[in-house]
Amino acid sequence: MKTNVKKVLTCCVLLSFIVSGCQSEQKTEENQAGKREKTAFQTGQPWKPTTDVRADVAIVYGVGGNPSEKRDGMSFEQRVQSWRDKGYITHFMTGIAWGSYQDYFTGDWDGEWHLDEGQVTMEGDTIWHGHMVPYIVPSMNFIEYMKERHIKRVIDAGIDAIYLEEPEFWARGGYSDAFKKEWKAYYGFDWRPQHESAENTYLSNKLKYHLYYRALNECFTYAKEYGKSKGMDVRCYVPTHSLVNYSQWQIVSPEASLASLPCVDGYIAQVWTGTSREPNYFNGVVKERVFETAFLEYGCMESMTAPTGRKVFFLTDPIEDRARDWADYKKNYQATFTAKLLYPNNDNYEVMPWPDRIYEGLYRTSANSDKKERIPRFYSTQMQVMINSLNNIPLSDNKVSGSTGISVLMANSLMFQRTPQPVAGYDDPQLSDFFGQAMPFLKRGVPVHLLHLENVSYPESWKNTKLLLMSYSNMKPLDKEAHRYIADWVKKGGVLVYSTRDTDPFQQVQEWWNTGDNKYKTPSEHLFQEMGIAKDAREGEYACGKGTVYVIRKDPKEFVLTANGDARYVATVKDLYERKVKAGKLQFKNNFSLSRGNYDLVSVLDESVSNDPYVVKGLLIDLFDPKLPVLTEKTVNPGEQAYLYNIGRVANPETPQILAAAARAYDEKVKKNSYSFVAKSPINTTNVMRVLLPAEPKSATFTDAKGKKIKEATCEWDEASKTCLLGFENNPDGVTVSLKW
Repeated sequence: MKTNVKKVLTCCVLLSFIVSGCQSEQKTEENQAGKREKTAFQTGQPWKPTTDVRADVAIVYGVGGNPSEKRDGMSFEQRVQSWRDKGYITHFMTGIAWGSYQDYFTGDWDGEWHLDEGQVTMEGDTIWHGHMVPYIVPSMNFIEYMKERHIKRVIDAGIDAIYLEEPEFWARGGYSDAFKKEWKAYYGFDWRPQHESAENTYLSNKLKYHLYYRALNECFTYAKEYGKSKGMDVRCYVPTHSLVNYSQWQIVSPEASLASLPCVDGYIAQVWTGTSREPNYFNGVVKERVFETAFLEYGCMESMTAPTGRKVFFLTDPIEDRARDWADYKKNYQATFTAKLLYPNNDNYEVMPWPDRIYEGLYRTSANSDKKERIPRFYSTQMQVMINSLNNIPLSDNKVSGSTGISVLMANSLMFQRTPQPVAGYDDPQLSDFFGQAMPFLKRGVPVHLLHLENVSYPESWKNTKLLLMSYSNMKPLDKEAHRYIADWVKKGGVLVYSTRDTDPFQQVQEWWNTGDNKYKTPSEHLFQEMGIAKDAREGEYACGKGTVYVIRKDPKEFVLTANGDARYVATVKDLYERKVKAGKLQFKNNFSLSRGNYDLVSVLDESVSNDPYVVKGLLIDLFDPKLPVLTEKTVNPGEQAYLYNIGRVANPETPQILAAAARAYDEKVKKNSYSFVAKSPINTTNVMRVLLPAEPKSATFTDAKGKKIKEATCEWDEASKTCLLGFENNPDGVTVSLKW
């Protein structure tokens, strides 16, 4: 009987889409023109009162849902409509490397079995994402399937924004017949086992990079063209981990090269506790450094997109994929959340992925306990205060505190030298040749910038760079043109510090610098020639036009693998910064701070130049405290972060307004002696709000959507801050609050 009901519902919903098809395009245009898309979340489920997150956009996942979640029996169109009915703009996301594509793998689509197109390891094992869900070698046949069965269908459903996430080819893959076929087509010669040499590893990873570049280009170009045929402007985004993380986890992905494709409108920066807690080396110690790694990951994504003008949503996750305890989630959520807000030129956010697992999942109550429970009320309140603030936090011209102008060069080829099997003569533990350049300064309170080699042709890329740190020990340039732009920047007055022994086996891979008319032993020989210095320059300082080149004949990993290994490196850069860049004293400190509108952000570093706390003074609301206390002073200790609302900077304090809340407000009405609004947030959560008023309220009433008064609500007045602290149980149907004075 239930099955029959579902069939009837499905038919009715599909019929409604057919009938209203001519209207969907008009509504889509209205959404784009009249509604903002500043905050979003992704879900494979239909709307539920427990997951009514109240962001601008619900990104509905998968035509067949998320393969990691239980199916609800509803069609894609039904799930989309359930969110639209609650006022959400709806977008679409699915995986490009994995997903609910069983109809492709088992032959339902074209009559051919395709499970042999999964990524395969040296041992002959398929790399699985889930049951019957392999990581795919994206053949042209698979690309056609994605266009026909997924992209076309969602556009027909009125979706005008498509996200193809995680274009991932594992470095340990590359042994399947499907991959061997692509190898022969791309290189023109037979496949070579990647584990046998550095060159084979490099060529294998370069091909993996190309395959997903091709897949996204094909799929997005089709989406744009098909959308245009229906009068729609379809936007295309790539949700992806950072280049830092993919390199750490030994995954190959197109990354920065996609930003220049006309069919790519932007990215989601998939940074969260799970990516940022990957251990790295500093001062001879390998351990998790969540804030620092997150800061570099978000910086990597911003520098990848900003020069090309692409939009990027910064993601954080209040939990993570791996099972931990609630205290661990809270601590690291605060670290990653602070890190992303320290980039004031971006204000687009994915506030969370998979709200169902956050609100309904069971996790340990403490690190030493096997007891599990759903999200504690204090944490859901704090989390909702944080994500609701993202609807309001402004862009800012302010900069993170600290000496500016130092950048670290990175390139997509960082992924090409990641070697699941050891390569003779090469070792880069935990990506230390990258962190060896960044960590010595980040840990001393210098907000290092990341610069992508793929973007050096864009003048915007060089805007804030005065001193560039680079190495070819762990990456290689994919074309010689990049060197022309680097050399030109140095000749105009830039300072370049090149740290590489130039002896790793990847220096001899078959590439542009040693093929055709080029006979360079290493790519740096070509770069040095472009800058007018000896091709085999020894360690030391060299003049280059108005600029300076300093060569250090060590690999950057040597600066972090041993205690105090960075002392000489830091001293050299400090001297060049002060003597050649002439940007003032290179300031070392143990913290970062930033003000964005009325919001103050602070992160205090451990393992730094001091153990001093950072003290913020003013009339402050602590946004990491679910009680939203008003403070006059906040002390932040090493290893901690703070997120504060500065009441003293409110531009119009006589106007009633919500300063912080664990719910989103609608229908605000301000009158001479009253202020009212409707607060909405997921059920089974507690709302706490700090509301600024011109005077203490004489009455405060709270009513539900049916007009029934809520007796359990609270209202506490704070005279010093002229704010009311309100508290009541959230309801997605809305709670109407009326304050009179």
